[in-house]
Amino acid sequence: MLRFFVCRVAGVTESNMVWPVLREIAMPRIAYVNGRYVAHRDASVHIEDRGYQFADGVYEVCEIARGFIVDMTRHLDRLDRSLSELSIGWPMHRSALIVVLREVIRRNRVGNGLVYLQVTRGVAPRDHPFPDGVRPSLVVTARKIDPETLRHKAETGVKVITVPENRWDRVDIKTVGLLPNVLAKQKAKEAGAYEAWFVDPDGTVKEGSSTNAWIVTNDGILVTRPADHGILRGVTRTTLFDVAARLGLRIEERAFTVEEALSAREAFLSSATTLATPIVAIDGHPVANGHPGSLTLSLRQAFFEIAEKSPA
Repeated sequence: MLRFFVCRVAGVTESNMVWPVLREIAMPRIAYVNGRYVAHRDASVHIEDRGYQFADGVYEVCEIARGFIVDMTRHLDRLDRSLSELSIGWPMHRSALIVVLREVIRRNRVGNGLVYLQVTRGVAPRDHPFPDGVRPSLVVTARKIDPETLRHKAETGVKVITVPENRWDRVDIKTVGLLPNVLAKQKAKEAGAYEAWFVDPDGTVKEGSSTNAWIVTNDGILVTRPADHGILRGVTRTTLFDVAARLGLRIEERAFTVEEALSAREAFLSSATTLATPIVAIDGHPVANGHPGSLTLSLRQAFFEIAEKSPA
């Protein structure tokens, strides 16, 4: 009887039942919004939240793999820095935030996927200066990602395009002000590519719209731009330094040009959701033989064993 009732509500019959849809009805996604766990479809913030009106906020994304939150300490350390750079207070104690992260993951039954957290300055009448006495807003969501999809992407490699750098100077702060990144990613999608690299006027690569950029020289040296105010200090990027050290690989933090990337042994990108993913073409030109590089795949294979793993 219950099965029949759920089918009637969902608008399906026994003959055309779509069980993934029914499972979503039975177990809706859950979000955390300012002290409450609510159905994802009903989650909302005030129209005068400064994150909505000014992009006055920061965020973090942690990978969830095999039931663990990957590199949580480094992500929360970076969150602390971003909040400090914008003079936004923590919405709650760090230990309490960890409890919330784990509870959102548990309620959404995510074993492989990501957890997203966003902190804004809070709700106040619209005015540019920082408001007084406003409590920061906190939103946390989590969703599943099929690890086979990510693995396939690594096995086939991805394509990137290049776009002129047009962002503000403080991209080292992980803010929610991502419109230039969105436009770059859309341009990549329209070109049949996965990512867009921002390139300075001198021809050197900065980073991707949502990833850090790397190459491997013909001598087997890993090269990535220094993580100063010019790029975001990616958490996965930082952990890859540990992975490289374990594998006995040398890293040079320096700028590299698009031309150098095209003549490199390998190129790859890194982020919390992509780990180390090979790049096989840049602006339509193949990198090396146009296939994923073995060194990049070695970094990816060793990553999980070396990264910090916190129970979700």
